Formats: sequence, structure tokens, C-alpha cells
Amino acid sequence: MKSLVSISDCSKEYILRILDLAEKFEQNPNNKLLDGKLVATLFFEPSTRTRLSFETAVNRLGGRVIGFSDAATSSSSKGETLKDTIKMVSNYVDLIIMRHPVEGAARLASEVASVPVINAGDGANQHPTQTMLDLYSIKKTQGKLEDLTLSMVGDLKYGRTVHSLLMAMRFFNPKFNFVAPKELRMPEQYIDYCRKHKISFREIEDMNDILKETDILYMTRVQQERFTDLVEYEKVKNTYTLHNAMLDGSKDNLKILHPLPRVNEISEDVDDNPKAYYFEQARNGVYARQAVICDILGLI
Repeated sequence: MKSLVSISDCSKEYILRILDLAEKFEQNPNNKLLDGKLVATLFFEPSTRTRLSFETAVNRLGGRVIGFSDAATSSSSKGETLKDTIKMVSNYVDLIIMRHPVEGAARLASEVASVPVINAGDGANQHPTQTMLDLYSIKKTQGKLEDLTLSMVGDLKYGRTVHSLLMAMRFFNPKFNFVAPKELRMPEQYIDYCRKHKISFREIEDMNDILKETDILYMTRVQQERFTDLVEYEKVKNTYTLHNAMLDGSKDNLKILHPLPRVNEISEDVDDNPKAYYFEQARNGVYARQAVICDILGLI
């Protein structure tokens, strides 16, 4: 693949290859595969884990990073178009990693760039490398990807991570529980996607109804930055909070994932429960992103 823009572009074989590579990088994350390579991280939207894990991945592979973490420090604040920014940066680097608040921005960037582009999140649309690290986390903790029950909780309307994960799991016969208030339910296009690919799902509003049957509990933050009406945000922001006591009676293999940052959807009393896996999940991002970078650059 020249670029990684959407998980819908990925075959089952590609996904499994990336996961196998991620395992190898976890065993040996420090080497010089990117020696002499320059990578641009263009973050038009705030990020902590994604940006730092990408930069860690590049640095551990012996590459160098340029870029920005605030669009206000770039020429976009002067009115430069995204097309011009991408074409200009392409002159300097071997790879562009970009996060942008507008859906479809990564696709545009991949079409005008002369170097590969990795989508680090475009609005409420896609976040394919988060999906790779999620899949790697699921495979590590469950020993498989097939025939699992995944319960996605919270902001399923704007949550690009759940959209990407849903699409990637189509190869592995999942069962989904979509747990959200009506205002944040899974968008119809993804419901149609499940029907088209014969993916089992149900929509539920009470999180307690699904905890005892779940293998992977995927919690999400209600994203204030996606709301144009703060009154609507206030209505739904505290709909779900997972407390440790709620996990009594859950399956032994249950693991709790979260793309982070969390606000109050997972109580801190869950952190010491062995079923909590969200911090380890974040660490897995380095290995998954090392795998994606090296595969795209043809260094494996």
C-alpha cells in the first residue's frame, strides 16, 4: 500500500501481516530501519498518544521527525490550503503522518502528495493505525480475533476509532453490542455496513445488559469538540461511567479498551483491575505504528 488512509482499503492479509510485524517490533523495537529517513508529523488537531507514539516509533527506528503539533504554528493559519501544504512538505520528507479535523482530508492528502501518507485521524471518519493497535491488543489478550463479542460504549456517532474497528473486524466473525444514547448511536452508514457484511449486532442503551457476555469492552469518550451545540453535549456527557464493582460476574477473559484520553467514562477504581488494558493498549501503538511505517516504506 502506498498510503494508509482508511481501514476499508485493507485486506485481511494486510491486517494480519501488520499484526505479525507488530509482534516482531515488540520483541525488538530499537533498530536502524529508518536510518536516513525523514518523517513529517502534521497535526492540525490536538493529540497526545497518537503523535507521541508515532514519533517514538520513528525515533526508535533511527529516523528523524519534523512537523507541527498545532495548526496555528503552520501557514494554514495564513490561509494556505491543505493541498499546497501537502505538496510543499512532500518535497522534504519520505513519509507524511497527518491528523486533520475535516473528514476526507487524509484522502485528499494522499492524492496530492508525492510520498506516502498515513491517516492519523480525520474528523469523525477514520483512524486506521488506532485500529491496528486495537486489533493487536485484542489478539494479544484473547489469543485470537475470531468469534468474539465486542461491546462499544459511549460516543458511537463521532468516534472514528469505533468506526474503523467495526470495519476491520468484518473478516473475523464478530458479534457487536452498540451501547449509546439515541443522540450518539452508531451512524446509519455503519449499521448498513454491518447488514451488508452480515455482521451480527444489536443496539442497546443500558451498559449493564451486556457486561456478562462481553469479551472486549471498548469504552469511548463523549467528544465535546465534535458538538456544535454545547447543550446537547451536556445532556449526554455523563451517560456512561464504568465502575469496578460493575465488572463482578464478567467473563474472566474480558479486557477493557479505550483509545484515550478518558474523562469520566472509566472510574479510576477500574485501573487496578487486571481486566483494564487501556494503558497497555496505548503502548502497543508504538509497535503497530512501527509495522505500518516500515511496511509502507517497503523496509520489511
